Formats: sequence, structure tokens, C-alpha cells
Amino acid sequence: MTLGIITACVFAIVLVLFRPLLYKYFIQDAPREIQPRNAFFTEFGLCLVAGIALYVYNRITYGFPLYSMFSMMIGCTIAGSFIGIDAALSRERMIILRAADMDYTTPVPRRFFSITRKFTFITVTLTFFVASIMALVLTRDIVWLTKVGQDETSIQSAQLSVAYEIFFIMAILMAMTINLILSYSKNIKLLFKNETKVLEQVSDGNLSQKVPVATQDEFGVIAGHTNNMIDGLRHRFRLLSDIRLAEEVQQTLLPLSKPDVAGLDISGTSLYCNETGGDYYDYFHLPDNRFGVAVADVCGHGVGSAILMTSVRAFLHMAVTTYESPAKLLNAINIFISRDCSISGRFTSMFFLELAVEQKSLRWVRAGHEPALIFNSAQKTFSLLDGPGVVLGVDQEQQYQYSSKTDIATGDIILIGTDGIWESTDSNGQMFGQTRLKEIIRNSASESSEMIMAKIISAVVSFREDLPQEDDITLVVIKIC
Repeated sequence: MTLGIITACVFAIVLVLFRPLLYKYFIQDAPREIQPRNAFFTEFGLCLVAGIALYVYNRITYGFPLYSMFSMMIGCTIAGSFIGIDAALSRERMIILRAADMDYTTPVPRRFFSITRKFTFITVTLTFFVASIMALVLTRDIVWLTKVGQDETSIQSAQLSVAYEIFFIMAILMAMTINLILSYSKNIKLLFKNETKVLEQVSDGNLSQKVPVATQDEFGVIAGHTNNMIDGLRHRFRLLSDIRLAEEVQQTLLPLSKPDVAGLDISGTSLYCNETGGDYYDYFHLPDNRFGVAVADVCGHGVGSAILMTSVRAFLHMAVTTYESPAKLLNAINIFISRDCSISGRFTSMFFLELAVEQKSLRWVRAGHEPALIFNSAQKTFSLLDGPGVVLGVDQEQQYQYSSKTDIATGDIILIGTDGIWESTDSNGQMFGQTRLKEIIRNSASESSEMIMAKIISAVVSFREDLPQEDDITLVVIKIC
């Protein structure tokens, strides 16, 4: 009892004098990543210092032998290890709780100390200490048992003393071990709670929070990668929002309704395979009661093509204000497109058609675009509005020449489209082709341009069956009235 009181007093003095100071400068002011480690070494060191002070006091006061210091330091090492591990887990738990409140979202930990290694280290250490204590106790008890009396009463008394001592030590060790297990379990529970809380919010579409990165183990790595995933989702959602906005803007750049032109029945549409695309069509009222139709196809599809298409539209609208002929119009916009596309290498095909309704004549330029298809209603035959011309954006010195036709008649049908129509394929890889397109026009020649266009689109979609649309589709149908 006297030794126990002395031990408690020495430990209390050491803890009161040194512990607050060490915690302030060695733990609280340290980076949070090393605070648990520093807490362990602080508590472990204080126990060793207390053990040395206790031995010095007992040596001076009671004349303890030198070899007793060995037992004292073993006991302090074991006690310091239990107390230090508990302090480290407690400090880690404090960091986890604080991380949830202060939103620690640091990157993936560079230094990695896995939970399995941590658990293995604690288990091996505790097992070694328990074995060491039991070995020391049993060794001391064996020596003591050899010195007790040989009568039955003395032997029974010695056996009870040894049993009580072992049970007492096992109970203390069991309580300390269970305390560490519970402390460790609390930390894992908190880490799991932080992770699942954020993941539940992410599954509901809420990306406002991130997982606090509080440890340098598997949970820290998972939290770091989860935060990277959330950043990626945020970026993707912003991108999708921008794409939806671009889709809305692009749709407003296309004609919103059929043009009202005497002698012409015109319908057009663009169907993009993505939210945005590179196909474009437009209508223009030209000088001298002429009317213009433009159909363009920017190489590729998606956001990049949509941006270039917007530029092409702007150049076209700017140049058409000084319109003289289809050739001069495309010469003008080709200069601007070539300057913009000289680095990217993107190009644009365009078919521009000028209709003089009163004169029943056509003039057009085919800048690398598919020839327009014209149906002669009287003879039930098809011909192409062909002509020379490379795509826009390749050579700004290119000089385009227009072609003309003067024998159009009432009932004739002109179709200007992009290759997404006749190059649509079915599940066998067969293309829709020009033959099917001509058959639809021939069978629907008596109907309106809007109905002809609808039948063509419906036929292409049916031909494709369940396959996704692989290219943008743009179609303008012009019927001479």
C-alpha cells in the first residue's frame, strides 16, 4: 500500500508538472497528421520519466537495489504503451470529430499507414507485453513458492495468493485491452460515418460537401479519392449544364419557323446525335426578290463543332448583308473561316442555294458539300445540283464559282441535306443510301415539304432501328409552288 501511494504521487507530480506543457507545444501546436504519434510518445515518455523518478526516490529513501530498476522500467514501459496508445487513439478521434466540423478536405495522403499494419502493431505489442508480464509474475511466484512452508495450510495459502495475483493482473490487462479495442472501434465508426454520410448525399445529387481527410490510412485514401470523385462530378455537372445551355442557344440560332416566301414551300430541321452538333441550315431574303438557303456541316460533332458552327453562322450573316452572288458570299466567309481554322485544322462544307422565284432559276455553290438533289415532277426524274468547290477553311485564297439552272417548274422538289441521312446504317452495317431517299420523294411528291421531310426522317429512324444516331442529320426540303 505504501509503494502504491508513493507510485501514484510520483506519477501525479510528473503529470501535473510536465504533461500540460508537453501537450501544448508538442501536440496541440503540431501538424494534425502527427498529433496522434506525438501523443503516444508524450504519454510513453512521461511514464518512463515517472518510473525513473520513482526508482530514484525509492533508492534514496528505502535503499532499493539497482536490479529493481529493471522491473520498474518494464512496468512503466508496459503502462506507458497502453496509456500512449489510448492517448493516440483519443487524439485521432478528436481530429476526426474536428475534421467533420472544420471541413478538412486535403488531397489523398502521400504517406500511408494502413489499418491492418496499425492493428497488427497494436496486437503484437499487447501480446508481447501480456506475455512478458505473465512470465515475470510466474518467475517471481515460482521463486517465492520454493520458500514457503511445506505444510498443507501454507501451500493452500500460497496457491490462493498466486491465483489472486494472476487474476488481478489479467483483469487489469483485460480492462486496458478492451479499452483500446473500444477506442479503436470508435475511431473506425466515426470514419465510416463521415464517409457514408457524404456518399449518401452524393447519391441524392448533393455535391456540396466532401469527406474530411482525417487519417493517413485506408479511410484517408478513400476519403481523398471520394473528394476527387466529387470534384469530377461537380465539373461534369457544370459541363452538362453548359452543354444544355449551349443546346438551347444553338437551337435559337436555327430558323424557328418556316419562311413565308411566295412560290416556295420550304421546311427544314436539324437532329443532333449529341446535345449539340455541327450541322446548320438557314434562310435569307436576298436583294431583287431572291431567296437563299444555306446548309453547312462542320467536321465532327459535339461542343467543338457547335462552337465553330456558331462562328460560321456569324460570318454568313455578316457577309450576306452585302450579297451579290453565291460565289462572292462564300469567298468572303471562307477568308474568315480559314483564319480561325488554320491551327485546329477543322473545316466546314456548305451548300448555298439562291432561288429567283419569278425567273424560275437557281444559282448555287457547292463548297465541298454533298450535291443537292432535285426532282423533276413532270418527268419523274432526279438530277444533282453539282459543281466544283473545296470545303471552307482550307485555303483563304480559294475562289468559288457558282453554277446555275433555269428550267425549274412548279412541283419540282429540291432536297439539301447532310451525309447523316444517307450514311445512316442498320444493324447489318447497310447504309440508308440515295435510292431509298429518292423513293420517298417520288412517292410523296404531291404532298407538302413538311410532310416529305417528316417521312424522310421517320424512314431513317426506322431503318436505324435501335441503333444510336452516329452523325448529325440536317435536311431542307424546297417545293416549287
